[in-house]
Amino acid sequence: MIETIRRAFGRLFGRIRPTRITPVRPPETFVDGAEREIILRPYHPEDFEGLVRMYTTFDPAQRAQGTPPLAADAVREWLTGLLAGVNVVALDGDRPVGHISFVPDGTGRHELAIFVHQEFQHAGIGTRLMAVGLGHARHEGVGYVWLSVESWKRDIQRFYTRAGFSVINPMGTAHRMSRRL
Repeated sequence: MIETIRRAFGRLFGRIRPTRITPVRPPETFVDGAEREIILRPYHPEDFEGLVRMYTTFDPAQRAQGTPPLAADAVREWLTGLLAGVNVVALDGDRPVGHISFVPDGTGRHELAIFVHQEFQHAGIGTRLMAVGLGHARHEGVGYVWLSVESWKRDIQRFYTRAGFSVINPMGTAHRMSRRL
């Protein structure tokens, strides 16, 4: 009971004064807000089909800028592109439940993509995945990261701000945010 109250207070305090997300090197294991043991580690080729399953069961209403694709073949093709960069997966047992990718854009910079399956959201996985992803990307030599986020998604923009990203282009329907590692 006391632990439940302490966790609830921590979540409330976190909303009032959110903590900064700082890079951490993988691997990391933690217990999420739903009492599941989550492992965060660099992507391994044997994770591919598990990621395909995660993305094909992703809620279409939560897609961002057309990703992830809906059909399994399209997911496989899209995922192959993501895997050209630095990647970290969040695992519940051996099941991928989250994924962060830093995809080279051909200019020496990397585009960030992060997804947490809807069954595992709001439990702290995204925050830890971002921290471990940034730490792994830094270790792998990534120096500059950027992303696009829809302008009306203020909560997601605040999440990225906590991870050290700044808005560099606030125009249009999508804002571009970036940070150096």
